[in-house]
Amino acid sequence: MTSELETAEHPKGLKRTVIEPLTRVEGHGKVTLLQDEKQNIKQARLHISEFRGFEKFIQGRPYWELPVLVQRLCGICPVSHHLAAAKATDMIVGAAELTPTAEKIRRLMHFGQTLQSHALHFFHLCSPDLLFGFDDEVRHRNIVGVIEDEPEIAKQGVLLRKYGQEVIRVTAGKRIHGTGAIPGGINKSLSKDEIKYLKRDIGQVIEWAQQAVELVKRIFFEHYDYHMSFASIDSNMLSVIRNDGAFEIYHGGLRARDEKGNTIFDHIDYSCYGDYIREGVKNWSYMKFPFITSLGQENGWYRVGPLARVNNCDFFPTPLAERQRREFTGTAEGRTVQSTLAYHWARLIELLHCSESIAELLNDSDLYGNELLNKGELQCCGTGVIEAPRGTLFHHYEINDDGIVKKANLIVSTTNNNQAMNESIRKVASQYLDGNQLSEALLNQVEVAVRAYDPCLSCATHAMGKMPLQINLVNDKGELLDRLEKRASGEINRTV
Repeated sequence: MTSELETAEHPKGLKRTVIEPLTRVEGHGKVTLLQDEKQNIKQARLHISEFRGFEKFIQGRPYWELPVLVQRLCGICPVSHHLAAAKATDMIVGAAELTPTAEKIRRLMHFGQTLQSHALHFFHLCSPDLLFGFDDEVRHRNIVGVIEDEPEIAKQGVLLRKYGQEVIRVTAGKRIHGTGAIPGGINKSLSKDEIKYLKRDIGQVIEWAQQAVELVKRIFFEHYDYHMSFASIDSNMLSVIRNDGAFEIYHGGLRARDEKGNTIFDHIDYSCYGDYIREGVKNWSYMKFPFITSLGQENGWYRVGPLARVNNCDFFPTPLAERQRREFTGTAEGRTVQSTLAYHWARLIELLHCSESIAELLNDSDLYGNELLNKGELQCCGTGVIEAPRGTLFHHYEINDDGIVKKANLIVSTTNNNQAMNESIRKVASQYLDGNQLSEALLNQVEVAVRAYDPCLSCATHAMGKMPLQINLVNDKGELLDRLEKRASGEINRTV
């Protein structure tokens, strides 16, 4: 078999360094770096090394199973898949609108999900780099080090996530892989005791969220020029937006802006996403490469997630988060904020907004209403789009006359960020690694760039069906009798 370094894309004679596995991210992936004899970086790539194939698993299943089935994609962001699938199946059952109770409980569930996910990512996965520096000792640069040196910060992170998980449990039935959302609505409302329980700690949660934003701002401004330039790339931004331009994570139209803040498209009905977004493929990754159709694959790639959402919205509908947004966008002097590390700042502004929004919803009497479902005439297809913690998430299903799924397409948040993550690691490689002898501390800077996007690599890996595979036939003595290898090209060879 031809060595990877001897192919046209990996010229012979280059030194190959592999960062595997990527640490403090969800899922399995690796980064490969190619250097010449002068240590110059010639190539840097993010590879997704696992395969899930949920688009195929979904086919042949009845549509009403989807909200529960698809969330098995992930144990970190199951609620996002749960709600995106529920929104798609709302369209299938003809529920043009949900009841007020159903929509508000779903929103509450989603705010809890975003709160807990952002708390987990910042405090457990990223804060060690930000608090201790990218070149801190490996044994210390982790959540255990945070607990040792900054116990109060670690405690707040744990309790913020715990509260978000409790919101999910109350609204969805379980903290992970709940069943609260069903086609056309929800399966339960909240009791007054449950609302009282969630109200008990929300004031403290808001206070901790404010402290978290102040913490990340202090870190950012202590080394402002560095944080603004590290892995910074100019990109388009894509997100869901409310009808009036407000920040929105549950339901709205699609908005895309370029690096200067100019509008590419706005308030687009997300059921028409296929007219505006396409997915490219490359032979070195299982993850696809989405792009804005009108700009083409080379120029049309974009970023999603907290950075895109805070850049794209005109305002936050909650006062504390809006005050922080103004300070955040003010650093860009009329452009969009392009700093990759600013993802952390934007993420905690969103965490603050979620805590404020939960407090508002807990005072809404619709949460314990009795009207839970709406249905209409069965439709042949449905699209659900939601802003998951990591970014815009698309679920699209088509069914036959028996209600069985015949086609499914998922574009998850990390897939939307795929090209951007590759661009960011290339920027780091050229800024800090080019011409240098590689060390653990330098390689960690590549991981820092990837971690800023909070990638969920498990969610992102569904390919076109050409998966490399090796089958070995052995006897009872463990001796190899036969071997078949299927390459990514689809070619099958007998190698024994």
